[in-house]
Amino acid sequence: MLKQEQFLPAVTTTDGGTNWREKIAEIDQLGLKRVALFPTCLRKPQREEMFSLLSRTGLEEIPFVHLRTDMDYSEVDWLRNKYRTQVFNFHSTKEHKHFFDYTPYKEIIYLENVYSGNFTEEEIKQWAGICLDFSHLENYRLKNEPQYQFILEMLEKYALGCNHISAIAQEPFVDNKGVLVYGAHHFTNLAEFDYLKNYPLEYFSNFVAIEVDNSLKEQVQVIDYIVNLMN
Repeated sequence: MLKQEQFLPAVTTTDGGTNWREKIAEIDQLGLKRVALFPTCLRKPQREEMFSLLSRTGLEEIPFVHLRTDMDYSEVDWLRNKYRTQVFNFHSTKEHKHFFDYTPYKEIIYLENVYSGNFTEEEIKQWAGICLDFSHLENYRLKNEPQYQFILEMLEKYALGCNHISAIAQEPFVDNKGVLVYGAHHFTNLAEFDYLKNYPLEYFSNFVAIEVDNSLKEQVQVIDYIVNLMN
């Protein structure tokens, strides 16, 4: 049975604009004490602004962070010390170069399954395990791609440490990389999360982040919907 505390609304940056600042402002408006953080689209000056704004809120924990691979040790340690971050995820080096040697943190970093540049089994072995992005997995399934079975096999062999959940559109669309996908970082209908019924409860970790650019208020509604849907 899934529990509310497994899920985290997230300050996402997928739009790359001011939307993430609005989310930070929502933290106190909603009385949130725990969120996930996705500084995915922010370079260091913007991340510094983000961290400064977060420090002015009543936020107590950021248990799960998407690690951009240009984030240095001081950023990682600040998050761990101030917000008790327990797990990080990042992409394979086939997709994004790692600017720093993150092996000192390898016990808390999980590799994400992505649309392109997917990891190999050898790469998983270098880190703590797998960050399962449900929408990416569903995208493989809908497109009958071999990555689908590969990820299922890897989940049988390696630790599952964290999750991302995005929406699945009814019809595929072309993303900003020119790839035909179903996974969407914005939802208009809660039914866009019904695809999660395709997956067993054991695929849900203790750190499940809602990765959409919708408001935190809407993300809290998503969490309620998913918990009721899956239970």
